[in-house]
Amino acid sequence: MSDFVHQHSLDPQPAAETRLEAVLAQPKRIALGCIVALTALGWLALGLMAAGPAGGSWSFQALCRMYPASGFGELALAVPMWAAMTLAMMLPTAGPMILTYAEIADTAARKREPVVSPLVLTSGYVAVWLGFAVAVAALQWLLARVGLLDDGSVGMLVGGTIFLGAGLYQFSALKQACLTLCQRPFPFFFANWTAERGGVLRLGLRQGMTCLGCCWAMMLLMFAVGAMNVIWMAVLGVLMTIEKLSTTARFSEALGLIFVAVGFGMIVVSVV
Repeated sequence: MSDFVHQHSLDPQPAAETRLEAVLAQPKRIALGCIVALTALGWLALGLMAAGPAGGSWSFQALCRMYPASGFGELALAVPMWAAMTLAMMLPTAGPMILTYAEIADTAARKREPVVSPLVLTSGYVAVWLGFAVAVAALQWLLARVGLLDDGSVGMLVGGTIFLGAGLYQFSALKQACLTLCQRPFPFFFANWTAERGGVLRLGLRQGMTCLGCCWAMMLLMFAVGAMNVIWMAVLGVLMTIEKLSTTARFSEALGLIFVAVGFGMIVVSVV
């Protein structure tokens, strides 16, 4: 009897470890939770920023009024702003890619083969877009310094040029090559599968670079419509997600035509 009691008194910790191992052995659930959590974190950060002392308008004029003593104060705030925007807008578009990896990993785990958590893959993907956030925040700071930004957006002429450039990029060979890889992640993972953490991290970095090549021009449209414009963030996020879920280039090309038309109209209005 004493042996029985002693054995069961030691059960809670192994049982907890068993439950943890069971959770970690389900890559698809981890992947879905990761996507939802990071996306929610991005939107939460944006919501807190919009409700902050800038009065819901994260223009550089407002930031300069808040931090008049330092020319880099607005840059220090622009980086987390763009980081939150990229998490909120880009993580949903990466959902199919991350879930594809998780599905393959789940199949491998069922066969008792070693697999790496989707968290490692996602961290590589996120690292690329956080790097983009730093670069574009620096660009926005420079534009503000030379007086080209008004309430977070550029003028009509520059905005029209951005729309026009983004529209033309939709038809470029680089855009279409990156889009094809984003739409069909399974062949990429099948050809480059690895059970090493460093290798999976590199896969995440490569997928992040592919996604960046596909979507950077559309992200720059935020300069034309106003940084921290929640409606446009949601619209562009949905459009990029639909684009990656499509199986052809028709939706992408249709967006290109719309962007070109909008850009041309803005340029005409600005010079008339």
